[in-house]
Amino acid sequence: MDEIADQQLPTPIPDPAYAAAQLDRALRTHLTHPDSGARDRARGRMRQWRQVLTGIADGDLTIGSRTPVAGLPAWVTPEIVRGGFATGDPEAGGPLTAYEQEAARRAGVPATRAALFTHALTEEGLGLLWELLDSGRYEAALPEETALLTVAWLVRAGDVEAAASLVAELRPYADRLRFLPRPADRGAAAPGAMHRRTVGEVSADLSARRPKPAVEAQREALAVWRPFDDELLTYWLRHALDPPDIEGGTRTRTASEEPAGRSDAAALLARYEELAAAHPLCGKHRDPKSNTGILRCALEDRAAGRPVQPRLAGLVRHAVTSMVAKRGLPGSAEHDALRRTQARQAAAPSHDRIAALVVRRLADLDQRAGTADVDAPVVPVTAPEAAATGLPTGTAIPARLRRTVGSALSAPLETLVERGLVPSAEVLATLVPQTVAEATARRFTDPALRTLAAGTYRAFRNRRSLLLVDLRHQIRVDELPWVRAVAGHGTDADAADRARSAAGAALRELAELALDAFPGTLLPNALVRELSQLARQADLDAMFVEELAADIFMGRFTGKFLAAAGTAAELLDGSLYARYYGIDCASIRDLAAAEAAATTEKRGPKDSGAFANLCAERARDSAPPEIRAGHGTAPWWGSPAMNGTVIEQAQILTTHNLAVLVRHAGVTPPAGWEALARASFVTVCGLVTRAHGQRRPLATVKDAAYAWRQMLFHLSLCPPDRQKAAVEWLAAETARQPWHTSARLAPAMAGLRLAASGGTFEPDGTAKDAPARRFLGWSVGDHWML
Repeated sequence: MDEIADQQLPTPIPDPAYAAAQLDRALRTHLTHPDSGARDRARGRMRQWRQVLTGIADGDLTIGSRTPVAGLPAWVTPEIVRGGFATGDPEAGGPLTAYEQEAARRAGVPATRAALFTHALTEEGLGLLWELLDSGRYEAALPEETALLTVAWLVRAGDVEAAASLVAELRPYADRLRFLPRPADRGAAAPGAMHRRTVGEVSADLSARRPKPAVEAQREALAVWRPFDDELLTYWLRHALDPPDIEGGTRTRTASEEPAGRSDAAALLARYEELAAAHPLCGKHRDPKSNTGILRCALEDRAAGRPVQPRLAGLVRHAVTSMVAKRGLPGSAEHDALRRTQARQAAAPSHDRIAALVVRRLADLDQRAGTADVDAPVVPVTAPEAAATGLPTGTAIPARLRRTVGSALSAPLETLVERGLVPSAEVLATLVPQTVAEATARRFTDPALRTLAAGTYRAFRNRRSLLLVDLRHQIRVDELPWVRAVAGHGTDADAADRARSAAGAALRELAELALDAFPGTLLPNALVRELSQLARQADLDAMFVEELAADIFMGRFTGKFLAAAGTAAELLDGSLYARYYGIDCASIRDLAAAEAAATTEKRGPKDSGAFANLCAERARDSAPPEIRAGHGTAPWWGSPAMNGTVIEQAQILTTHNLAVLVRHAGVTPPAGWEALARASFVTVCGLVTRAHGQRRPLATVKDAAYAWRQMLFHLSLCPPDRQKAAVEWLAAETARQPWHTSARLAPAMAGLRLAASGGTFEPDGTAKDAPARRFLGWSVGDHWML
């Protein structure tokens, strides 16, 4: 095949058509969505996407660059919209915030950012910043908001030269960007405790709850219309239809004869009209085909003195008979017990009323933090609360509301995972920065600087990822000028050693937690970034790789991919994983060693053409023969599906960081590798089962193949005897699945047995004389599983 490394690959230019499509989507939402809040949010997105398109057209935006906004350096946090597009606005820009306006008022300076910046460098301004540093009572939502605090720390530490250099770098943007921190009424959260949601967010969620129409209609039916049904039934039991009451009967009434119960019928009909006017939620009683509707229609004839149609009379008899048969006679023990139960259900307070009580209980807690006690706000209603709210004493808080309050639990990350408050690896990744921030800041001996460094890191992780091309990488926290300025301060050799040790321990613990909680899930990029940061802090020679996007992939990989593949080859040589995927571990080790030597001598390219060629060749070989023949000798990349097959081969060869974690971080899951393999297979079965009912199941099959690969890695680290037992368990578990799941997994299971017995696949993933298939996620053409 052609060597990709020898070709002049074009740098991809992100298509403005994507931005135009997003603008069109936001416009349609703004014009058609029934919710006013959704329309307002769509209007904001319209503004952002118009800015993107205008900036691209005017040349003010360079999408794909690390500095996408003309005139702003890479360290400025840009406003990012979906897809990684920069709008042109800095996140720390815009109108002055309320706390900035208050700071200007107190300082007696004009309400401009330039004036606030200048005041912060005065003796009075530095004094205020020193107070914040010592108390820790400040917050930073963006990393820029810790810049002036860093200047103040440098001045107090005696490094005026570094402070002046930092000020010189910040000053050109002082009129646009927010460099002051926002004061807070509390210090930083206690180390080790974190939360998914704040008490304030939970309170807002509970306050937004409103009565549900369907529930209220059911409540009305039980409290109003079921008792009225009993009244109707009782009437017709007492005043049954006689022959004279029926049109065409054997005898008709004389003018002087009054139908039995006519006055009662008129009174009952009047009561119905009153109830219908006062209780409009439930409409079943208006259905003329319902029992209530039949009895009411006959009641209208009786009240008017009209004879009832024979067909309606038969329906009345049937309705009466069926109602008695179903619930018993009104007044019977059976009937009364049912109505008492329904009355209790109808009288139960609605969830929105109970939610309002829980909000009052939460009001005394810190609204900007989580809470260590999520049980106290959800105890049953007390007597004083009953008197104040009208809720019955002892009313239990519904499970749904308890879960909402529980989401504000502040506890160690392991506890949040154990309690089911972290439902996915992606959610886990949003919580990890707090742990990484603490580990990163431990190298500083000064408490104020340690708190400042941790706050800067947490704020930096609020920065959204840019769309980048040409193998560029996202800006790292140590590229921020104020982080660089203090990098050599406030530490010593012992503190540095402790920090390295703490970072290594945190890396191992977080990785083991992620693998144990989500064994069948790829480590998401956000989590990979945090693990990579910890590895750098621990001085580990660990190369972590990200999941690449198939739609913008250009057939190239950075050198770290081959380094990670070399680590995997060292760990997995001769393993079940290597046999299943047909990996020549010795060749990959040699390739990685050669490229590492070239890179050390500063002769190596920043991208690994050798690794790209290897992945493309493996992807081509795995395609069906007719697809390979139709593609000819052209490079194996271009379409998203073709790109996906290449990226998947890179994930196979690198194990997508699993081997790096085991080899360099010493990861050993507490549950054991066999338990992780079984749990991964449960994920596989769930995904394949879900794919059966989907119109577009390919993405689900892809995730199932990724979980299958995780399972194979875990299996490969089991002792031989346990590996054999695990394979038998997997086969038995496959047989217990629904027929369509078992049928789809049968070729993959046959392939697993083939590899476990020492057999091998053909390059395209089939096997000679066996119905076995290698289970991959991406496919050019139809996937065999579908």
